[in-house]
Amino acid sequence: MTSKRIAATFALLGICWLASANAEIAVTDDAGNSIRLAKPASRIVSLAPHITELLFAAGAGGRVVAAVEYSNFPETARALPRIGSYAAFDLERIAMLKPDLAIAWGSGNPPGQIAQLKRLGIPIFVSEPKRLEDIADSLQRFGKLAGTPTAESVRTFTDHLGALRQRYQSAPPVSVFYEIWNQPLMTVGGTHVINAVIELCGGRNVFAGLSQPATTVSVEAVLRADPDAIVASGMDEARPEWLDEWRRWTQLQAVRRGNLFFVPPDILQRHTPRILDGAERLCAALDTVRQRGK
Repeated sequence: MTSKRIAATFALLGICWLASANAEIAVTDDAGNSIRLAKPASRIVSLAPHITELLFAAGAGGRVVAAVEYSNFPETARALPRIGSYAAFDLERIAMLKPDLAIAWGSGNPPGQIAQLKRLGIPIFVSEPKRLEDIADSLQRFGKLAGTPTAESVRTFTDHLGALRQRYQSAPPVSVFYEIWNQPLMTVGGTHVINAVIELCGGRNVFAGLSQPATTVSVEAVLRADPDAIVASGMDEARPEWLDEWRRWTQLQAVRRGNLFFVPPDILQRHTPRILDGAERLCAALDTVRQRGK
């Protein structure tokens, strides 16, 4: 191929890339809203820690101009300007940043503040993954909104998920009480992604019948359910002291067998690729239950 033809080929590729980069983007969010952008977003505001993490996983970390508190992964996300918490963000500061996209947490951000952002004319994508497969879908859509490639990150996640599913699809069932917090006593229902993780590991969430993603329950309800295992999260990497408070209830199967487990919340309670790292920990705990017998 002559040098002129090579130059012409690269020029054509450049034109195609520019056309693609400047094409209108249309994406449907998890609330069913259609989001349309004239071009890929270059100034994105993240309104939840898991959204920040997903954006980085989708290769769009360099396009995030601000995030809420506890956006601590990956390490570079810690340096992002803060705009408050997911429950109370600074609307004035967000407006000053002039974002061309905000990504909100459907069940976590206050509806009133989201409505105010919309009135400012900021396009808003509502994120609410409920199934493990939704995480891969979120990566794809975030990448589309930001104009970043996501094929490798999506493949890595789906391969890991498939391997875990194959490994535990025939595992003997283990009943599980998942404790988000102790006061008030909180757990997850059947629509929460953590319920999907429990099922992935061959577990059965004793409160899967609850319709709310997360809700309070009574100690009496846990005693009646008598789970094989109790799994707690807490606030950080440290095992919460309140997990051992269950030891007073010696009639519980989980207590008699010593099946009180801890999985750090950041790798299990966030709707991100790292949830499969948390799943590995949870699956190992349930394997321990199986080994100990009932």
